[in-house]
Amino acid sequence: MKNPSTVAVVGGGISGLATAHALMEQAEAKGVALRCTVLESGAAWGGKIVTHTIGDLVTEAGPDSFLSSKPAGLQLVEKLGLNDQLINTNETGKKAFVYLGGRLRELPEGLIAIAPGQIRPFLKSGLLSLGGFARMGMDFVLPAKRSSVDESLASFIRRRFGQQAFERMMEPLMAGIYAGDAEELSVRATFPRFVELEQEHGSVLRGMMSVRARQNGAGRSEAKRTMFVTLKRGLQELVTALVRRLTDQGVLLRSGMTVESLRVRSNQAGRWIYDIVLQDRSSLSADSLVLATPAYVASDLLRPLTPIAAGLLEMISYASTATIALAYPASVIGGAVQGFGFVVPRLEKRDLIAATWTSLKWPHRAPPNQLMVRCYVGGAGRESILALEDSALIGRVKTELREICGIAVEPTYTEVNRWMHAMPQYRLGHLERLAQAEVALSRYGGVFLTGSAYRGVGIPDCIRDGAVAADKVMRYLSGERL
Repeated sequence: MKNPSTVAVVGGGISGLATAHALMEQAEAKGVALRCTVLESGAAWGGKIVTHTIGDLVTEAGPDSFLSSKPAGLQLVEKLGLNDQLINTNETGKKAFVYLGGRLRELPEGLIAIAPGQIRPFLKSGLLSLGGFARMGMDFVLPAKRSSVDESLASFIRRRFGQQAFERMMEPLMAGIYAGDAEELSVRATFPRFVELEQEHGSVLRGMMSVRARQNGAGRSEAKRTMFVTLKRGLQELVTALVRRLTDQGVLLRSGMTVESLRVRSNQAGRWIYDIVLQDRSSLSADSLVLATPAYVASDLLRPLTPIAAGLLEMISYASTATIALAYPASVIGGAVQGFGFVVPRLEKRDLIAATWTSLKWPHRAPPNQLMVRCYVGGAGRESILALEDSALIGRVKTELREICGIAVEPTYTEVNRWMHAMPQYRLGHLERLAQAEVALSRYGGVFLTGSAYRGVGIPDCIRDGAVAADKVMRYLSGERL
């Protein structure tokens, strides 16, 4: 019997685990014998997906949900038998706010709020002046930009919707997703759908309205999902179920294993064997290798093989952030706490990027007598606050909540989670550099990249990209020319 092919996945975050899962699925479907090993330098699996349970409180150190509109996340949940654990945001209080000019102002529901029926509440919120609102509406008549040249997210938003819409609405929302500077981020890499809508419909808003009309007309039969969904006991349940499934599939999961270096040797013409040297000087060999690590880790490992690819990956910078969870007695919180949370534009020069009223947004996060809030700080250009010790950082956040929302009481619980060099920044030219890196790497067939550094930072993006990497591995092992 032919020896099974061997694959090593370096990195045990959601990207690496999803890659291994897709590999085993595809191998079983094709009747291919495959041995897969996943190496993780840390002690725990899941990367930035970390759930803490403290009595009746459930906090997320990293992401707290994922988009239901991107199917990869929901599909994996279903495959793992977790559909009964999937929960929507709470039905009541579906509002979000922007802190602007000393008060919280309601954010209209999506850009589609520019539709005529929403004009009055939009103007009443004070988010935009009448002139700013009119300028935003110019998106309907401005011609599409016919150019393949990359454009910054800030430039695109200002060009289509104007300066006010960018500063007061778009920028704080984008910062909450990418923790980046919109002046530097590539719109094609971060929000390619905006570019597609402009090109297809001549207007982003017109395109959104068309998409919504088609969706409403389709009359979806599946269970109604809110825009964001999570799991009842926290997203760690996704990681736990995935690890359990991989173990059952025979995948070798090795945590606490830092990869020190890579070596390559020729097996036959056009085929390679990859020797993965671990920090304890032991090693393992594989026919194919997937690097599901941060780009700077992949860059260091690949430098001896291909300095060009390593240099291009090194150009992917990372921002640092922190999440601070606080619990308050619900009985003493004032009326300023409503909706699901608020974002803070950069122009306000505040420490907070955003805050989520976790226990109002999600069920099963805190008992009724407690209010849980999760605050976000840091990000590109605002990372100096992260030099503070935990106690000082909590103090800054408490001050912000007091001044913005009037919360003057002391929290009953606090928690700080720092994410240093954890958020990849898709700067101008990102997709072009990534394509060049993959060309340079193609000399070594069988080595592939996946993870949040490349084509999407969200959980569904990472799951989807892991499946793409797995497909490339299987095609390579079958002898297909990629």
